[in-house]
Amino acid sequence: MVGVLVACAAMGPAHGQVPGGLRDLPGTALPGRGLPDLTEPLPERGEVLDPVERTLRSTRAEALLEARELRLRALVRHNRDILEADPTGWPVMRGEILAVSPSAGALTRAREAGFTVVRESRVEDLGFSIFVLSPPRGRTTRQGLELLRRLDPQGSYEFNHVLEPAGAAALPTIAPAAAAAPATRARIGLIDTGADVASPALRGAAVEQRAFGAAQPRPAPHGTAVASLLVGRSGAFAGAAPGATLYVADVFGPRGVGGAAENVALALAWMARNRVPVVNISLVGPPNAALAAAVRSVTARGHLVVAAVGNDGPAAPPAHPAALPGVVGVTGLNARSQPLPEAGRGDQVDFAAPGADMAAADGGGFVVVRGTSFAAPLVAGLLARRLSRPDPAAARAAVDWLTAAAKDLGPRGRDPTYGAGAVAADLRTAPRAVGARRRLTR
Repeated sequence: MVGVLVACAAMGPAHGQVPGGLRDLPGTALPGRGLPDLTEPLPERGEVLDPVERTLRSTRAEALLEARELRLRALVRHNRDILEADPTGWPVMRGEILAVSPSAGALTRAREAGFTVVRESRVEDLGFSIFVLSPPRGRTTRQGLELLRRLDPQGSYEFNHVLEPAGAAALPTIAPAAAAAPATRARIGLIDTGADVASPALRGAAVEQRAFGAAQPRPAPHGTAVASLLVGRSGAFAGAAPGATLYVADVFGPRGVGGAAENVALALAWMARNRVPVVNISLVGPPNAALAAAVRSVTARGHLVVAAVGNDGPAAPPAHPAALPGVVGVTGLNARSQPLPEAGRGDQVDFAAPGADMAAADGGGFVVVRGTSFAAPLVAGLLARRLSRPDPAAARAAVDWLTAAAKDLGPRGRDPTYGAGAVAADLRTAPRAVGARRRLTR
């Protein structure tokens, strides 16, 4: 079964209690709740169920975690010159330790201990700085991190974790055609890979791109698909906020192995500088101090960060940044408004939106997509229609509006599977409506 999952669910990973507002505490497992049962009944006779969903419905939650472990291990193995694993097995940039706003004295002690400052990233728009340090000769990245924490117990030091996409592919299915979304003059941000603006769905969109992990933005299928679900429009296809100006931050490195936490923090600063009120992040990773500092800063300024909860199943730990306080975490639903069995669950889930049995753009047309990556931009687009500029009170009001509009599913009230409920059902574009037959592969 694990072999099937690695092939079928090479789907990427990634998650809040908003009782009328944004979360105040990090996502944690609900007390007294066990793992949700993934062995859901098969559909009634005549109901369409694609092979990916059939496989995942019959899979134990623990097997999804094992598949994630194998996937991450392979990523590190194939990129050993630039990646290594942290103690949990998550990929990190080899030989790089992030120091968040270290004092002058701490930097002096680090240099005296043999650390080298590789570069300094002043995140001035967010009010802090990141120094990237390399460990002393003969010490591993992990040993260097442990040493820094001993030298400066009050400081903030972290691995430069690599975040990965929270979306994957599905096979063609049939779903209702989407209703066209109204055009908007909103601003919306995307932190992902680059987007292919030559795609028919993005050709008329206002898109500004900047690279944070390479010399130039590099269009890739994941970022293109997510961008189309935000601002795209072509024929029967429409994203959640067509007509909005899209700011794309490509945080992936030259090899496209993932987005380093340092780059995501710098991208959030760029969004703040451009006063982009809503930012979508369809990437997931483990807890990271630099990422948390950046998110805390932008949300305090009245920006909304919307993030996918990931596709490693309900037994997986909450993925970041979706699980961070103040982030709007989004899970995915299939065409029957059922939760994707591979989606993360817990307090970090704020809303559920279409995430399978749907089309999105690629460079030449449309592909079939699956994953929480593709549910998050639909929620981000809806919120961008209500939030014209960064403002804490207006941001809370926008989330309150969406909470009131959500369709309650599952147990009465908020729950760890659907959050406040389902939204954006009318924004799902059926694959056959746009001739999408090929599935997106990362």
